Amino acid sequence: EAVRAFWKRCKGLHIWLGCLAAFFAAFALLRRARAGMDWLCRRVLLPWEQEMGRLCSYLSISVAEVLILTLLMAAFFASVWWVRRLIATGFDGVVFYRGVLTLICAALTVWAGFRLLWTPFYQAESFQEKSGIVAVGGTAGELQELTARFAAELSACADEVPRDENGCFAVPRREILAAAADSYDVLAEEFPFLEMEARAPKAFAASRALSRLNFTGFYFPFTGEANVNIDSPAALLGATVCHEMAHQRGIASEQECNLLGILAAVRSDKAAYRYSGYLEGYLYLANALYRTDGDAWREIRESLPDEVICDLQANNRYWAQFEGPVKETAQTVYDEFLKANGDENGIRSYGMVVDLLLAYYE
Repeated sequence: EAVRAFWKRCKGLHIWLGCLAAFFAAFALLRRARAGMDWLCRRVLLPWEQEMGRLCSYLSISVAEVLILTLLMAAFFASVWWVRRLIATGFDGVVFYRGVLTLICAALTVWAGFRLLWTPFYQAESFQEKSGIVAVGGTAGELQELTARFAAELSACADEVPRDENGCFAVPRREILAAAADSYDVLAEEFPFLEMEARAPKAFAASRALSRLNFTGFYFPFTGEANVNIDSPAALLGATVCHEMAHQRGIASEQECNLLGILAAVRSDKAAYRYSGYLEGYLYLANALYRTDGDAWREIRESLPDEVICDLQANNRYWAQFEGPVKETAQTVYDEFLKANGDENGIRSYGMVVDLLLAYYE
């Protein structure tokens, strides 16, 4: 009788959990079908997410941020209610079990949504396959040459952007966001599959929290919005905007989005974007060159004008303040998140953009 009463009180939760288990099992099998994932992304998911992005674009605020904060608040109040109920019932075992199972099912439901709306893009045809630009690496000499090229372009456009009294980048962040709409116009001519109706990125109000987690932006598939951190250094914001807008076009790989973010930015007719794209590309290339040839790295860095050095130092100072266990934990979780979605390189994929840059500029 007690078992029957227990099952009756928890029947709904068990059915919920069973449905989730069935979904994950079916998805694990179906994601192996490449043709099916291509069809799902091209015909269903991408049109749906882009339409959601169109609807959300009528609001200036980030709908993603509203949903995330609402979910966090709901989780907090539900937890408080559960603890009070647990105390009131004298720590009843069924109440405890239902509370824990509800939390598990809610978390798995959100994860199932991400798996359905985003994971298939990792399994579908990639940018490298569509474009023929494949990351195969390059020689140390090629890396040095490309780093020097980006450094030269960066230096050439350093004085095209407004500067503050210290000589650092001083273009207002809102101005950069406002100019984002046509960022992919030129690049879409080279890669027609990137063509889509422009969707302006959204400024994430709680950007300081993103910085603590070491995020400069993120794409939210539930709303089709590109969200960017407007607290982090503005000098790199243009490239970040273009990176997140690549996700809106169905590009899942962070490595590929880094490439597209840089290429879209450097092709812009807006100085703030060009400077940001060359600065972003230089940072990745220079970091790779430093590990390969320290002397060559030093020679190129010493060729940079004071304005660029100012921006590099400002960027380092900004991110240095967030070093600590919170950032490390967040990066570990994010690394696992990327791997679970199908990116076997995890967070390392960001830095692998160097191979794609070498392939593109060869």
